[in-house]
Amino acid sequence: MIRALIFDFDGLILDTESSLIAAYGDVHAAHGVAFDRDHFLRSVGHADYAFDPWHAFEKRADRAALEIERREFNRARDLALPVLPGVVALLDAARTQSLRVALASNSTHAHCERHLARVGLLNRFELLACREDVPLPKPAPDLYQLVLNRFGLRGHEAIAFEDSHTGSLAAKRANLWAVTAPNPSTAHHDFKHADLQVASLAEVKLDELIAKFERS
Repeated sequence: MIRALIFDFDGLILDTESSLIAAYGDVHAAHGVAFDRDHFLRSVGHADYAFDPWHAFEKRADRAALEIERREFNRARDLALPVLPGVVALLDAARTQSLRVALASNSTHAHCERHLARVGLLNRFELLACREDVPLPKPAPDLYQLVLNRFGLRGHEAIAFEDSHTGSLAAKRANLWAVTAPNPSTAHHDFKHADLQVASLAEVKLDELIAKFERS
């Protein structure tokens, strides 16, 4: 039986990924520097992807000052972000069906908790598993295994909701059912390993989804 739902955060609950990339673009535009959006897209969903976001600037550019600008643009954009379609309906359905609900994110507790509190969803999660809680981030299965261990469940008893290749691969490595809902920053990712791909979580009817997976 399905006993738990586990949600990614960035790009799935709030599209902070597109917001982050757009904020980098804001700084480039403010300085009249060309912005290579595709270069930034390759970093989405990867906690350990190393690249210089300011590589298009002159070497003598003050990168610390540029990062301060980025944070200001980012903060303003994030404050306007709505909860993505289908998220609240799934949380409501989980409560109705007495399913346990957790978060598994490559971001920090401070990041996730701040955003969830702002949109009134923090108390909807029984457990938050974040980057600092495990040895390895996604695509390693550690975050999902942590949730399963805390809940006393096996992988096939939980459904993971993800927006990226990295996250959905982590879920499958922990033997969970994986549903992917790509956002504009991850639409180009490979999701062939996922159990189901949807354009938006608004397409997901929880009772039908559970029945589908429990029959498999």
